[in-house]
Amino acid sequence: MTNFDKNIRNFWNSAENPEVRQKNSKHQRREVLGGTLLLLIVLPESLIYSGNIKIALLLYVGALVALSLISLFLKEQEIRNICQVFLLLPILRLMNFSVPFFPESPLLSFVFVYTPMLIPLTIVAIRQQLTYDQLGLNFKNVGYYLPISILIGLVLGYVEFLLIQTTPLIPDLPLINILKLTVVMVLFVGITEELLFRSILQTRLEEIFGSRNGLVLSSLVFGLMNSGYGTSYEILYASVAGFLIGYLFYKTRSLPLIAPTHGFISVFSFGILPLMGYGSGFF
Repeated sequence: MTNFDKNIRNFWNSAENPEVRQKNSKHQRREVLGGTLLLLIVLPESLIYSGNIKIALLLYVGALVALSLISLFLKEQEIRNICQVFLLLPILRLMNFSVPFFPESPLLSFVFVYTPMLIPLTIVAIRQQLTYDQLGLNFKNVGYYLPISILIGLVLGYVEFLLIQTTPLIPDLPLINILKLTVVMVLFVGITEELLFRSILQTRLEEIFGSRNGLVLSSLVFGLMNSGYGTSYEILYASVAGFLIGYLFYKTRSLPLIAPTHGFISVFSFGILPLMGYGSGFF
């Protein structure tokens, strides 16, 4: 029997088998869902990238309303869950643009953005009954993870610094300023973003699309949400960095590993490395 004959037979078997048809239909619905949800992020973020902030924010408001209605009225729990998770992304972006920038103390802006984000994150986690294991609230090997987080943070932070020539968020390098930057980037930015993009988003995407596709999709979303820097290099870098952090989460299921890793990337790229480079001629 030729391959053509086999393909014809498989086609007719699938057409006659209700279970196969149902499985194919479910697979197609998931592909459409994944593409639609990704489009809800691609469109406004591409506008932010090109400088059309007002239209982008209007699109995010529309996405917020649409996802709210879908999560309220859709019967399939799995789809409702992922829609509720994607609701968090417009909230984060709208928070980013609604909080004023504090020129004298730029770190305050991060505190005012990421602290309120913990409220919807907690609501979604409780409402969807996500377990401690799913969220990565696993504190085994924390002593080993900290130096690993610092090392990965240094490497990825150096790459980011080279790509976009980051501007430091602290004026100089006394220990107190480094500590302030570390506290904000690890305890506020790192924990909040990793809860969102890895503990909740990646977990739900893995359940619907499988581990590999869930990891790739969550990494793409994470990269797209960095369009505000206005450079394709940062989006590509953030996608790759998100993939690496997501893979660490997939292998360890440990938030205490990935949150400090995320935080230390910013500590090095937006604090230590640019100040060392600009102040000492090291780079």
